Formats: sequence, structure tokens, C-alpha cells
Amino acid sequence: MKILIYGAGVLGSLYAARFFQSGYDVTLLARGKRYDEINEKGVILEGALSKECTVSRVPVCKTLDANENYDLIIVLVRADQTAELLPVLAANRNSKNILFMVNNPNGYNEWINSVGRERLFLGFAGAGGTRKNGVVTYHVVSPILQPTTLAELDGTKTNRIKQIAKIFENAGFATAISSNMEAWQKTHVAWVSPAANAILAAGGDGKTLSQRADLLNLLVDAIHEGFAVLHKLGVPVTPKKMKIITAMPKGLTRFIFKQWSKTQHFDTIATRHTLAAYNEMKLLSEDFQAIARSANIPTPALDQLHQYMLDCSQQK
Repeated sequence: MKILIYGAGVLGSLYAARFFQSGYDVTLLARGKRYDEINEKGVILEGALSKECTVSRVPVCKTLDANENYDLIIVLVRADQTAELLPVLAANRNSKNILFMVNNPNGYNEWINSVGRERLFLGFAGAGGTRKNGVVTYHVVSPILQPTTLAELDGTKTNRIKQIAKIFENAGFATAISSNMEAWQKTHVAWVSPAANAILAAGGDGKTLSQRADLLNLLVDAIHEGFAVLHKLGVPVTPKKMKIITAMPKGLTRFIFKQWSKTQHFDTIATRHTLAAYNEMKLLSEDFQAIARSANIPTPALDQLHQYMLDCSQQK
């Protein structure tokens, strides 16, 4: 199978290197300085906790030509970067399977209109990290919390989605197939966006967040409000295990966030990602604000954290 990974950030680099190490015919599309780094030195990965370092000479390209033919294109870019690549994907009609692994709480009509319903399927990474000086520092999230998640648009478990899941599994990633990816992504943004905004309000520092009772209270209240928004709109919290966040007493949830935000794990997958992807976090916060308004219920904590994020924007 001939695979193109479109996007050479943390996640694109991680998946490309793991696929390459597993023997797959994979090419990584990168641009600018990142192309030069990979072309000269390969994809350099460092485990955030293990500190193990690997170098993979993944083939790299700068563009996707209209006449190229890949069995699978995996799009791994930030939400604020998708608009510019949709025309490129639309022009490439030979590649029949396009997997978008991108934050998107707004539904998929824009993607469908660009690449076609029959070519599109959906996913989300089970990892996070940061990139500095050409080195990707990453952490693969426990599958108990968030495996690499894949889905067909209609939620059916087709042979195609099972085959793609097998590729990820062969590369060492635990996978799950979702029957409702739109609900999954709305649920994800409902708690990740308040967390990102709380990090920004704490000055971009997890340890500071752990010491700010006011922000921890707002964060927990905002997640409760976000899940209430989903309930009002008839969107099921997905996967079901995420319901534990609002089923627990708020004091326990606050304690968990207080302890977690002090850790290297939180710093790698939450704090540093938020700071590196500020424009994406701002877009997602704005998107969920719009979703919340459509539910027509009070969301004071969500609103306040969103305002903190906007205040950070004005200070930049």
C-alpha cells in the first residue's frame, strides 16, 4: 500500500516514522524549513518519558501533484490549516482514500464537498507532543484514555476502515473504530478547548494552573457546561467512558486536573501543544462558542475561559 502523510508536524512525523519503521511504503509531505530538516536529517523522534531517540529516513516531498496516485492519504494538519489544502486534495482524483485526522467540531460538509463523500473517512490521533530544532518529542496516549480513533462517515465498520486500522496497529498504535465520529469530535473539543483556555489563562504553564483554584474551578464547570450543551443538542457524549468526567463529584475532577497539570505528561500533550498551536486553539474555542450559543443555555464558565483566551490573543 502506497501512503502519503500530508503534514509533517508532531503527529504527521510520528505516524510517518512508525509506518516507515514497520515496512510501509510511506511518503511525508512537508514544506519550507521542515522539508529541509527531514530531507537532511530524517524524522527524529524522542519519547517524552522514555527519552529514547530514533531517526527514520522517511521519503519526503513538497507537493501533491494532481496526477499522483496513493492508496491512502492521511491528512494530519491543524484545524486552521485545512482550508488551504482542500483544493490540492480535490484536484488529486486518483487517490481513492483520504483520511482526515483533524480537529473538527463543525461537521464534514466542507470536506465532503471538496474531496467527495466516497473518498473521505475520519480519524483522530492518540498521541501528542511538540517539535523543537527538528526533534519531535512525543507521547502516545494510553489506549484506555484515547486510542487512535477511525471512522467511516456513516459509522459503519467497513472492510476499508478495518484495513486502515490494521495499518495503524501494525505500526504499534492501539486503535478504535467509532460509530459516530462527529459526536466524538464534538465531545473532544468540549473538554479540550476549556483545558487549553485554562492553560493560556495560567500564563501557558501547567504548574501555575495546578496552583490556581479559580481556574481549576472554571475548567471543571466549563466541561460540565460543554457536556450540557451537547446533551441539549442531542449529541451523545462519545465515547461513553467520557461521561465519567461529569459523573464524578466536581471536587474529585478538580483534584485530578490539579495533579495532572503538574506532570511531564500534561506538559507534553497539553501545555506545549496549546502554546505551539495557539491559532488552532483559538479557532476551536470560537467554534465551540458558536455551538454553545445554538443550544441557548447559560455557559458562564465556558464564556469566561474563552474571554481569557481572547485576552491572551490581544497580548500577543
